[in-house]
Amino acid sequence: MVLRSSWKSRHKNSCGPAPRWIRPGLAALLCLCVTRLACGSEPVGETKNIIQKDAEFDVTYNDTVTSENQTIYAFNHTISRNKTEGVRVSVDVLSNKSESPILFVVRQKQAVLSFQVPLILRGLYQRKYPYYHVGRTLCQPPTRAALETQYFFVDVSTLSSQGTNYQLRVSRVESFTLQTNKKFSFTASPSQPQYFKYVFPDGVDTVIVKVNSDMNFPCSVMSIQDIQCPVYDLDNNVAFIGMYQTMTKKGAITVQRKDFPSNSFYVVVVVKTEDEACGGPLRFYPLRPDELIDAGNRSKVLDVMVSPAINLEAYVMGMLFCLGIFFSFYLLTLLYACLENTRLNKRREAFPNPADMSPAETASLLGKNGDGKTPASPYEYGSFADNGSTMSSEAITDSATSTDNNYGYMGQEPFKRRPILSHLHHIAIRIERSLESVARSRQESLSSVEEDDYDTLDDIHSDKNIVRTKKFLYVSDLARKDKRILSKKYQIYFWNIATIAVFYALPVIQLVITYQTVVNVTGNQDICYYNFLCAHPLGALSAFNNILSNLGYVMLGLLFLLIVLKRDIAHSRAMERRDVNALECGIPKHFGLFYAMGTALMMEGLLSACYHVCPNYTNFQFDTSFMYMIAGLCMLKLYQKRHPDINASAYTAYACLAAVIFFSVLGVVFGRGNTAFWIVFSVIHIVATLLLSTQLYYMGRWRLDAGILRRIVYVIYTDCIRQCSGPMYIDRMVLLVMGNIVNWSLAAYGLIQKPNDFASYLLAIAICNLLLYFAFYIIMKLRSGERIKCLALVCILFTAVVWGFALYFFFQGLSTWQKTPAESREHNRDCILLSFFDDHDIWHFLSSIAMFGSFLVLLTMDDDLDTVQRDKIYVF
Repeated sequence: MVLRSSWKSRHKNSCGPAPRWIRPGLAALLCLCVTRLACGSEPVGETKNIIQKDAEFDVTYNDTVTSENQTIYAFNHTISRNKTEGVRVSVDVLSNKSESPILFVVRQKQAVLSFQVPLILRGLYQRKYPYYHVGRTLCQPPTRAALETQYFFVDVSTLSSQGTNYQLRVSRVESFTLQTNKKFSFTASPSQPQYFKYVFPDGVDTVIVKVNSDMNFPCSVMSIQDIQCPVYDLDNNVAFIGMYQTMTKKGAITVQRKDFPSNSFYVVVVVKTEDEACGGPLRFYPLRPDELIDAGNRSKVLDVMVSPAINLEAYVMGMLFCLGIFFSFYLLTLLYACLENTRLNKRREAFPNPADMSPAETASLLGKNGDGKTPASPYEYGSFADNGSTMSSEAITDSATSTDNNYGYMGQEPFKRRPILSHLHHIAIRIERSLESVARSRQESLSSVEEDDYDTLDDIHSDKNIVRTKKFLYVSDLARKDKRILSKKYQIYFWNIATIAVFYALPVIQLVITYQTVVNVTGNQDICYYNFLCAHPLGALSAFNNILSNLGYVMLGLLFLLIVLKRDIAHSRAMERRDVNALECGIPKHFGLFYAMGTALMMEGLLSACYHVCPNYTNFQFDTSFMYMIAGLCMLKLYQKRHPDINASAYTAYACLAAVIFFSVLGVVFGRGNTAFWIVFSVIHIVATLLLSTQLYYMGRWRLDAGILRRIVYVIYTDCIRQCSGPMYIDRMVLLVMGNIVNWSLAAYGLIQKPNDFASYLLAIAICNLLLYFAFYIIMKLRSGERIKCLALVCILFTAVVWGFALYFFFQGLSTWQKTPAESREHNRDCILLSFFDDHDIWHFLSSIAMFGSFLVLLTMDDDLDTVQRDKIYVF
C-alpha cells in the first residue's frame, strides 16, 4: 500500500484547535515548533511524499531516498513468552557522496532506535570515522502473553536533495539466546555490534561469560547489561550501564543472579574504532577539522560461551583447605614441643639438676663417683658441651642435646655413671665464676637505663677502636654492652613496626574499599587487574579467592610470634636463675627483631589481601612495602647475631626503609622510560652500596667528613703503592666485593633496560642482597668449624624446596599491570586447585610457608653455639 499526501496540509491540520487549558499564544508556539521539527525547517510551501510498505523478513530492499520522499517499512512478527528471537536491521548505503546522511528510525512498541548512515564514530582527538554498512539488533522487551504479534516500523528519510541508494534487510537472529556451555561464533565491527540474551537456568546462581578471539586487534569491548531498552551497543555509549571491559583475545566477566532481577541479561560485544585502549598502535593522521578518516576493515571474529561458576560447596571447600593447611603447622609445632618436652623430662630424670638438690647431696656427688672414688679431674670423663642441667633459650624447645656421645646409656642408674660427677663438678666451678662476673651488674631498673646516658663499654672510648679493629674478632668483643640496654633497644623494632603497621594499614583499607565501590558502581572492569577466569566474588569483593589465600601470611606470622615468645620466656627464666650458658655462652639472645619480623609477615598478608581487592599499578606498593621491610629486617638480624653491640638502631633502620619505599613510589610514578630518573637512582644506588660497604668493613670505625678523601688517598698510597699488602679482613672483603659486583650489575641493568615494574626491580635488589649475605653466613659458619643442628638443617632444606616451587608459580604471570587491562587479560588462566585457587593463590600459599621456614632458619641456625663460650665464636 502506497500513501501519498501533502506534508503541508497534514501539519496544518495536525495543530487543530488548542485545548481550553492552553493559552492561545502558547498553543501557536507549540504548533509552530511541531511544524518546523516535522518539516526539517523546510519552506512550508514544499511537499513531501510518504511511502509506506508492508515488508517481510529476510528480504533485501533496494531503494532511493531524497528530501522529497520518506519511506516507511512495516514489519510484524509473533513472539512467545518462552522463546526470544532477535531481530537485526542491516543497512548499506551504496553512495558515499551524498551531502547529508540517511536517517533510519525503528519504532517499536516500547522502544525507538535511530541511527544515521554513514555512521560517524569518534576516536581520540575527535577523529571521525565514517561507516557505510550498519547493522543493529533491536531490543526485545519481555512479554507476558503466551503468544503476541508485535509490529515495528522502519522510517527512512534524508535532507539530501540528491537521490541516495540504500539497501535494507531485516532478519531474525536464530541464536539470539545463548545456551549454557555452548560456544557461539559471530562477527562484529564498530558499526555492527552484536548482543545476545542469556537466561539463568534453575539452580545456577553464578555464571562466567567468556568471549574469545584468535585476533589481537581490532580492540573490542564486552559488556553485561540488564534486559531493558535501549541497549547501549556503540563504542561511544557501551560504558553507560552494566559491567564492561576491553579485550583483545580474552575477556571474562562473572555474573551473579542477584544483580539481575529478571534472571537474565544481555551479553554485548562492541568493536572499538581505535586500538589505543588495548595497547595497539595509534596511526598518525593529519588532524584537519571535520575530515573523515577511513578506518579500513575492522571486523573481528569472536566466540562467546556462558558456563556455570562454582557453587557454595566450592567456597566452603576452598576455605577449609586454606585453614587446614596452616592449622597443620600449629599442630606440628605443638606436637614437636610436646615430644621435645617429654624427651627433656626424661633427661632431667636421668641427669638430676644440682639446683634442686640439697648441699649435702651435691657435695657427696661432687666428692665421689658411683664407685666411691674421687675423680682426678673435673674434665676426666667428658666435655661440658652437653650439660643436661641447662637449657637452650633460643630453641623451639629447650635444647640440651648437642652431643649425646659423651654420656652413658638410658636404663643405667643415674648415680652409677661416671660422667655425672664430672659435669656436676664443672657446673660448680662455672657457677662460682659466673656469679663473680655478674656481681658487678647495675641495680637500676630497666626503665631508668638509657644507652646515651653514659658509655656502655667498660673501658674508655678509645677501647672501641682497639677492640673492633682487631684482625680476628669474637662475639665477646662485640657483646660488651649492658644486656638490658640492648634488649630495650631492640624491642623498639617491634613497637615501631607495630605503630607503622597501624598508620599504614588503616588508610590502605579505606582506599581499597573505595576502589571496590567504584568498580561495583561504575561497572568498569578495567580498573582492577584480576585473573578474570578465576575470580570468585563474595559479597562486594570481586576476587575473594585471591584475598583468602593471603591468610597464610597472617597465621604463620602469628605462629612465629608464639614460637619467639616461648623462647623469650625460656631465656628470661634462664637469666633469672643465673644459668651459665645463658649468661656467657652462645649468640646473645635479643628477640626484638624476631618480633618485628613476625609482625611484618602478618602485615604482608593483610596488605597483600588489600592489594588483591583491586590490583593495579597505583596500589602495588601495598603489596611490596612490607616485603622490603622483611628483607631489611632479615639482613639486620643476620648482622645482629654476631654484631649485637654495633647493629643499627630501629630509627635508623626504618628511616632507610622509608627511603626505599619513597624511591619505590617515585619509580612507579616517574620511572617508566624516564632516563633522567634512572641515572639519578643508579648513582644513588652505587653510592649507598659503597658507603654501606665501608661501614661494614671498618665496623663503624670511620667518619664521613671533610677529610675523607685525604684518608682514602693515604690508604691507597700506603697499602697499594708504597707496599702491596692484602686486605686486613679478608672474609669481610670477599663478601663486600661480591656484594658490590651484584649491586653494580643490578644498577647497570636498570639503567640500560629501564624495567617498567620498578617496585619489583627494587624488591629484586633487596632479595639478591639478602640471599648473598645468607649464603656468606652459612659458608663462614661451616668454615669456622661450627655445625648446623638437625632442626635447622631440616628447615633449610624444606625452605629451599618450597621457595623453588613458589617462584615457579610466581613467574606464571596471570596478569600484569605493566600492560593495558586488555593485554593483561591475555595472561588469564583457569583455576587449577579445587576449581577455586589459581597459580597466584598457590604462590601465596607457598611463599608464606617459605617465609615462615626462612624465619625458623634464622631462629635456629646458631643453636649449636648455645654451650660454646662467646670468646670462641668467630665474628664474620
